[in-house]
Amino acid sequence: MEEVVLVNEKDAPIGSMEKLEAHQKGVLHRAFSILLYNDQGELLLQKRAADKYHSGGLWTNTCCSHPRPQESTLEAAQRRLTEEMGIDVPLKQAFSFIYKIDFDSGLTEHELDHVFIGTFNGEPILNPAEASEWKYTQPARVMEDIKKHPDKYTFWFRLILSQLAS
Repeated sequence: MEEVVLVNEKDAPIGSMEKLEAHQKGVLHRAFSILLYNDQGELLLQKRAADKYHSGGLWTNTCCSHPRPQESTLEAAQRRLTEEMGIDVPLKQAFSFIYKIDFDSGLTEHELDHVFIGTFNGEPILNPAEASEWKYTQPARVMEDIKKHPDKYTFWFRLILSQLAS
C-alpha cells in the first residue's frame, strides 16, 4: 500500500493516507515533478503509460510522483527518477506550487508540487508500468504544441511550463 504525505498550504505534514484514497477525497498532499534538460536545452518528456489511474497516455515532464512518509522530497525524487526512467542525476529544487484538478474518473489531484530540475544527456530506460514513450524537445516547441493541443499534456505539466515561462 503506497501512502502519500498530507500537508497544509505551508507544506507542514499533517498525516498520511493511502494514495488512491487521497486522490478520491481530493486532500492536499505533497508531490514532486522533475524536469531534465540536455546540454542543448531540450526537455526530456515522458508519455504516461496508458493504464495509469489518471492522465494515462498523456505527455508530461520527465518524472513525477509522491514522497513516502518519512522520506524527504528530494530523496523521493531521486528514487522515482531511477524507478521510472532509469536515471540517476543530481537534482535541485526550482519552485513549489499548489494546484487542484478534478478528473472525469472522479479522482482529484490536489497537490503541493515541488519542481526539481537537472541535466541528463542520455537515453532513459523506461519502466513500462510508468511510461510508454520518451522524447527530447525544445521547451518553446512544447509550449506551442500545448496551445494547439492542450489535451495531449498533463494538467500539472502545463502549469509548470507556464510558471517557467513567466
